[in-house]
Amino acid sequence: MASQSLHFLTPVNPSRSLSSSPFLRPSLLPVRLRLFRSSAAAHTPPPDLNPSPVPVILSSTNGIGGVSIAAAASAIDVDAVTEAELKENGFRSTRRTKLVCTIGPSTCEAEQIEALAVGGMNVARVNMCHGTHDWHRRVIRQVRRLNEEKGFAVAVMMDTEGSEIHMGDLGGFASAKTEDGEVWTFSVRALKAPLPERTINVNYDGFAEDVRVGDELLVDGGMVRFEVIEKLGPDVRCRCTDPGLLLPRANITFWRDGSLVRERNAMLPTISSKDWLDIDFGIAEGVDFIAVSFVKSAEVINHLKSYIAARCRDSREISVVAKIESIDSLKNLEEIVLASDGAMVARGDLGAQIPLEQVPSVQHTVVKICRQLNRPVIVASQLLESMIEYPTPTRAEVADVSEAVRQRADALMLSGESAMGQFPDKALTVLRSVSLRIERWWREEKRYEAMELPDVASSFSDKISEEICNSAAKMANNLGVDAVFVYTKTGQMASLLSRCRPDCPIFAFTTSTSLRRRLNLQWGLIPFRLSFSDDMETNLNKTFSLLKQRGMIQSGDLVIALSDMLQSIQVINVP
Repeated sequence: MASQSLHFLTPVNPSRSLSSSPFLRPSLLPVRLRLFRSSAAAHTPPPDLNPSPVPVILSSTNGIGGVSIAAAASAIDVDAVTEAELKENGFRSTRRTKLVCTIGPSTCEAEQIEALAVGGMNVARVNMCHGTHDWHRRVIRQVRRLNEEKGFAVAVMMDTEGSEIHMGDLGGFASAKTEDGEVWTFSVRALKAPLPERTINVNYDGFAEDVRVGDELLVDGGMVRFEVIEKLGPDVRCRCTDPGLLLPRANITFWRDGSLVRERNAMLPTISSKDWLDIDFGIAEGVDFIAVSFVKSAEVINHLKSYIAARCRDSREISVVAKIESIDSLKNLEEIVLASDGAMVARGDLGAQIPLEQVPSVQHTVVKICRQLNRPVIVASQLLESMIEYPTPTRAEVADVSEAVRQRADALMLSGESAMGQFPDKALTVLRSVSLRIERWWREEKRYEAMELPDVASSFSDKISEEICNSAAKMANNLGVDAVFVYTKTGQMASLLSRCRPDCPIFAFTTSTSLRRRLNLQWGLIPFRLSFSDDMETNLNKTFSLLKQRGMIQSGDLVIALSDMLQSIQVINVP
C-alpha cells in the first residue's frame, strides 16, 4: 500500500495565542513536518499492536442500518441500500443530506419505524407537544431496539413544546377542518372533553386580555387564519378567513395593523415547567438531541447545557439544538448558534412572526452562519405539506426542497408529513430522491462554493486540526479521491470535514456508539463504529480488509485518511 503522509506535531509551546502565532503564515509553520512514502505490505506492526483477533465492531449505513461484527475476520453486515449504492454506483452515489422524520400516529409502530430507517431516516424526532411520556418512551425504545438488533444508527431528537401560545388537544380528535366564515371560540377556560362545537382551548391565561377585536389570529404559522370579532370574558370569538386543517397543540400568534403583537407573551420563559419535566424524561431515556423551542438568547442554551451536565453521566452524549423560529432568535442569531450544538430553521412558526417574503432570505442566512460556525443545521416545516393528504408533492414543494439541498443544509425534516400524514414513506422517498438528484447535479457542474469559512478554533491544537481538514477537503476535490476516512474519538475532525462539504463521502470511524448516532445528523458523514488504536497503519489495514470483504471499496481506490489522535493526513491507494 503506497501512501504519502503528513504528520503535524504540536510545538513545544502551543499555548501562545493564535493572533500572534506565526502559524498563520505558511512559510513559518511552527510544527515539524514529515513527508514519506510507505508500503503496508512491507510494514509489520509490533506484536503488541497486532495481537490475535479481538472483538471488532464495524457497522455503517449513512443511518439506514447495518449490523455489528464479532471479529476482524468476520463479514460486515451493512444496510442493503448503502451497500448496493457503493457496489453499483461507487462512492459518489451516496446521499450527503441527512433526513429527520417526526414520529407520530402514522409511524409509531416498530415495523413503520423500521420502514423509515430503511427508507433513509437518519434521525427520529419525537415532538413533546403531543403524546404522553409513556408513548414517547415506547417510541424511543423501539428506535433503540432497532439499532441494537439490526445495526441501524438512527439518532433520537426530543423537541420541547416551548412556552409560546398553543392550542389544546382538540378534545382528543386528531384534527379539525375549518370552513370560510365559520365562527370559532378560543377559550382560556379549563374545558374538559368533549369540547363544545367549534371551541378551542388556549394555554395562555392572558390571551383574552391581550387580543383586541379586529386582530388577526394565525394558527400553525398561518395555515389557518381567523379575525377576532368579539370578546366575552375568558372567551374570544373569531371568524375564519383562511380555512384549513387545525392540528392539536398548534402554535398561535396574533397580528394588529400588520405587526406581530407580543404583549405579555414576550415575557414568558423559553423553557416552561412542562419543558423541564420533558427534559428530565429525555435525559433519563438517553436521547441524542434536545431541540429547544423559541430560543431567545444564548443564556437559555448555556443554562440547559449546565443542567444536562449536572444530571448526565457524560453531558457530551446529548447535543442541544436551538430552534430559530422567533424574532428574538434572529436578533441574537450568532450568539445562539455558537452556544448550541446545532440549529433548526423552523420556518412555520418563523413565518408567523416575520413577513412571509423574508423567510427564504432568513433561511439562507441561518444555513450560512451555521456552516461558518461549524454547527449542523436542519431546515424544517412544511417541506412537503401537501403530502399529508396527497401521495405526490406539488412542484413548488420539490423546488423548495431542492433549494435547501443547494444551500448545503445538513438535514431536512418531515413534520406532519411523517407524523400524521397518509403517505409518510412516500414523503421520505421524495426527500431522498430530490436530495440525491440535486447533489449529483452539483457535482456534475463542479459547483464548489466560494464560501469563506472563518477560523473557529479556540486553541492552537484545534487550529492544526482545522487546517488539516481544510487541506484534506481541498485535496479531495483537486485529486478526485473516492472517499475521506477520518478516525475520531470526539467527532471534531469529522465535523470540520463535513463543514468543508468535499465532493466525496466522509467515512467517520469512532469507538463510541452514541457519537456515531450524533454524527449521523451531519452532512456527508457515513458514521461507523470501529475499535481502533493510535497506529494509523494498523487502523487502515484493518479498515481496508473489513470494507473489501463487503465490496464497499476496491483495490486502487484513492482515499485520504485523517486522525484526530495523531493530527495526521495521508493519501493512499487501497491495496
